[in-house]
Amino acid sequence: MEALLSALIGVLTAGGVYLMLRGRSFPVVLGLTLLSYAVNLFLFAMGRLAIGQPPVIGTGLPGYTDPLPQALVLTAIVISFAMTAFVIMLALKARAELGDDHVDAEHKP
Repeated sequence: MEALLSALIGVLTAGGVYLMLRGRSFPVVLGLTLLSYAVNLFLFAMGRLAIGQPPVIGTGLPGYTDPLPQALVLTAIVISFAMTAFVIMLALKARAELGDDHVDAEHKP
């Protein structure tokens, strides 16, 4: 299972970096989204979640689940949603003003 999760994180990261290096704005937005998914999975995997354990100490059960990775992932989801919305609006504004959606400013159609 760990190898599958590691491979999934690697594929999402590679796909995100590949799409971020494209010349158009829509693949860049998709690349940022894939990269944020990879980071969320990485944070969740590094948290070593324990199944069946309470998230609070002192409930009488031996052990607990660390709530910090879950809080980090929830925060990252909100930030990535806001960042994606901002980048989409920025790309739409650039498309409206320049008439082209190339990321490179030197591109002449």
